[in-house]
Amino acid sequence: MLDPAGIARRDAFLAALAARPLVMGILNVTPDSFSDGGLHAARDAAIARARAMAGEGADAIDVGGESTRPGATPIDAAQELARVAPVLEALGRDLAVPLSIDTYKADVAREAVRRGAVIVNDVWALGRDPAMADAVAETGAALVIMHNRESVDPDLDILADVEAVLGAALERAARAGVPRERILVDPGIGFGKTVDQNLACLRALPRLRALGRPVLLGVSRKSMFGRLLGRAVDERLPATLATNIAGVLAGAAVIRVHDVAPHVDALAMLRATGAPA
Repeated sequence: MLDPAGIARRDAFLAALAARPLVMGILNVTPDSFSDGGLHAARDAAIARARAMAGEGADAIDVGGESTRPGATPIDAAQELARVAPVLEALGRDLAVPLSIDTYKADVAREAVRRGAVIVNDVWALGRDPAMADAVAETGAALVIMHNRESVDPDLDILADVEAVLGAALERAARAGVPRERILVDPGIGFGKTVDQNLACLRALPRLRALGRPVLLGVSRKSMFGRLLGRAVDERLPATLATNIAGVLAGAAVIRVHDVAPHVDALAMLRATGAPA
């Protein structure tokens, strides 16, 4: 269960959603993530990166101990916790920025909250671990539910599937006792979708807002930029910035990114020019 300090950080994050778009920094404590695998796998490197992102203006930091890229090797909860727990414990003591745990496992979520996380980011929308909804309810954490698919189906009506999966997850969370006002939804760009389906989801962000919850958008350095533009992973910042700004203008409440400072600056300039950001 969240302690009073954790509740305050959670509630401050949720309240800020109504004021302006937020930037969530990505911290992969993994050896095999598609973009930065291994760069921050060591505890001290991960802690330093988190503090740097906080200094750049991140509104939250999402800590992940298992790569969710296509083809990644799954790991068990014990191995995932061994990666994230030391980082969360260190950051939870002195970092004011709220911490999120990127996991689909209930046991990892519970332990991560005990060590300082106040948001659970489930890339399987409560559908992979049947205990996850109850775990989130018990801990009092905020929740991100993301659309995902085991395989790509080019003929699928992707928007209908996204709405159905996220709608079912919202119902599952409600049955477990997770307050609706603590939940964000994520269309899952790059997860079980073709490039055209990813683009359809991006164009449909206003439609997804009809679910009644803030939208989190995660496009940072995604492979669709490589397919569309021919850019390598380390050349995708301009495309990421453009797509995230378009997403914010379409109503995204949170953008999840590797490159915090450029996005903080871009949002600041949008506000300075009078754009709705």
